[in-house]
Amino acid sequence: MSKQPTLFKQVSYNLSALLHYIDNGDIALPDIQRPFVWNAIKVRELFDSMYQGFPVGSLLFWANAEANSARTIGISEKIHKSPSLLVIDGQQRLTSLYAVFRGKAILNENYHETHIEIAFRPRDGKFEVADAAIRKDPEFIVNISELWTSGKGSFTLTNEFLKNLEARRPLSDEEREIISSNINRLINLQGYPFTALEIASEVDEEKVADIFVRINSEGIKLNQADFILTLLSVFWEEGRKELEAFSRVSRRAPGHGSMPSPFNHFIEPSPDQLLRVSVALAFNRGRLRSVYQMLRGRDIDTEAFLPQRREEQFAQLQTAQATVLNLSYWHQFFNAILSAGFRSREWISSENTLLYAYAFYLIGKTRYTVPEYLLQRIIGR
Repeated sequence: MSKQPTLFKQVSYNLSALLHYIDNGDIALPDIQRPFVWNAIKVRELFDSMYQGFPVGSLLFWANAEANSARTIGISEKIHKSPSLLVIDGQQRLTSLYAVFRGKAILNENYHETHIEIAFRPRDGKFEVADAAIRKDPEFIVNISELWTSGKGSFTLTNEFLKNLEARRPLSDEEREIISSNINRLINLQGYPFTALEIASEVDEEKVADIFVRINSEGIKLNQADFILTLLSVFWEEGRKELEAFSRVSRRAPGHGSMPSPFNHFIEPSPDQLLRVSVALAFNRGRLRSVYQMLRGRDIDTEAFLPQRREEQFAQLQTAQATVLNLSYWHQFFNAILSAGFRSREWISSENTLLYAYAFYLIGKTRYTVPEYLLQRIIGR
């Protein structure tokens, strides 16, 4: 009996090396990954754990020199256009660390550029999210990014901080020593060790997507929509990009004379919300639990995975998504909402209800050819 080959190897990195690889574009994100969704509190907790010397989890990479649809970490231009490693697990941690250590802007889940500012109080090693009060408090280094981006050495940075603090209150020798030690300890986090598991380059995208889903199916890290978006990245990359583009453009009010836009005054839909409407229209399902298996090509009767079945299901989803993203239908639906007396987002108590109302609107319009005037009245009710 032949032995199943191991699909990965274990590699050790320090944080400085990982940041260097991200700078160059050697480490990037595959399209199966989500946008950056951590808030500043999560980033603060990550730094506190590392500062305390706690483990913060291993990373999972995919060695793939032929990655043509990868997304870079951060928004700056990279030297290498084709990364050698793709992040399968650890995106949120690496993006957080890159944003803070390099002081770089990143794109958040709303496609807006944002900087993460974490403050540090050297006298007791406490991390906080920078706010107005902290910015006025001389006890804090307001933005720890400056420790690594200012170009100054640790001796100069420490002396500048001590001088500024002593201008406000006297410091004992013991306090000066503690503060100096804690600042150096923070600066030296660049050497923090990480263990990474690297999946072999021979492993194909479908298997990597399956690994990604299995890793994230424990706990509540990802929802069912995330799993389906993972499949779109593998089997219908253009479809996922269409959802993301529609979502991104819906957040910006169009200028005078610009092209038609999905912008409206009721909702800024996320890709997974739009996906739910497509699934409802394609498969008559409001819950996504079984749709992931359907799209993988699983036969309900035999439970076997059939490529032909998968292609048929994706064809249904593609047809439905084209309908969902039809701007004429999209805005006609919101006319029905306006006619019902709703005027803005503040009047909408449930975005899910709004989206499923859109699904019912599309079912009535495309499947049962309900006259528009009657459909508007029904949806309004």
